Amino acid sequence: MSATPTPLRDRAMDAAVIAGRDRENILVGNEIIRHRLSSRLIHWSVAVTFFVSLFTGLPIWTPVFAWMAPLFGGLQVCRWLHPWAGVAFMLAVGAMFFAWLDEMIMTSEEKSWIGPKLFEYLRYQSDDSEVGKYNGGQKIFFYTSALGALGLLVTGIVMWFPLSFSEIVRELAIILHDVTFVLFTISIVFHIYLGTAAEPGTFGSMTRGTVTRAWAKLHHPKWYKDVTASGK
Repeated sequence: MSATPTPLRDRAMDAAVIAGRDRENILVGNEIIRHRLSSRLIHWSVAVTFFVSLFTGLPIWTPVFAWMAPLFGGLQVCRWLHPWAGVAFMLAVGAMFFAWLDEMIMTSEEKSWIGPKLFEYLRYQSDDSEVGKYNGGQKIFFYTSALGALGLLVTGIVMWFPLSFSEIVRELAIILHDVTFVLFTISIVFHIYLGTAAEPGTFGSMTRGTVTRAWAKLHHPKWYKDVTASGK
């Protein structure tokens, strides 16, 4: 029996996925490679280690989340696993920071996102005509995530080795650790929302690595023009 012919779009997508193993910012058929394989692996390493840290930390934080502890083998396992997951999270964030830093340099125009423009974007009221591969809000999230991860690491070390620090340092570390993880978790919820329901097609850029021409033209028009004009 002959194999069923693969639709043209599926063949183009397959070619894009293959090309996306080691390249990005290139056009393959109707697909644009947004994230190469290494970038996606780093991103998902950050995501997995964050949620392991979160779900092992919540039962330690309050009995309200005690039901989560058995998922990891009990509260004692959570107490052992949580700090190591935190170290893994920081290493993944460090890899992400240095891998994407060149593309996250903010222009003078993008610095205006630190204020009302960020809320205009969330209300779909901002002018996106000059948005490159990443907009100002994404770049702010990049830097605040790195800063937050560093804060969690520093305060976590104090809590991990409490006898090495004074009482006031321990108390400050606990407060800052709690505040940072709450704010971090809220920002992750918004990140997931924007990458799924708010902007359909975004999630696929972190799974198969590609987006459609239409998606790129709508959300990142300057990047779309640069990629399509290069003819790569």
